[in-house]
Amino acid sequence: MSRLIYVLNGPNLNLLGKRQPEIYGSETLADVEAECRRVASEHDLEISFHQSNREYEIIEWIHEARETAVGIVINPAAFTHTSVAILDALNMCEFPIIEVHISNIHKREAFRHHSYVSGVASGVIAGFGTQGYPFAIHRLARLIDGAAR
Repeated sequence: MSRLIYVLNGPNLNLLGKRQPEIYGSETLADVEAECRRVASEHDLEISFHQSNREYEIIEWIHEARETAVGIVINPAAFTHTSVAILDALNMCEFPIIEVHISNIHKREAFRHHSYVSGVASGVIAGFGTQGYPFAIHRLARLIDGAAR
């Protein structure tokens, strides 16, 4: 049985490590990917890791994941607060979804307090920096293993 998970990243996360390091830290997206792959291997999971500044690409990856994966970790970034289309795509998934935010979106501007994704997510991790990604993978593995029993 496939143990593939998708880790999806939204707009501007390609600039991680350069963009507002006081909020997002100094780690790059490549660092995050390497850590995700390391943690996933501890759980016998494979990763399809993606980032896009284009909403439609994220939606296409969600559609792919529906057919091939057992779960999604998603940091929709700014699409968190705007994308009903990403919500609709995630609503069609029949596996666990963990939403991740590097910063604590609830301590930021008021418009960032609402997430379209949270309503469909199995869990939300926010404010733990890039450590939220490995936390999400650990939790996703637990949910996947629990569903297999």
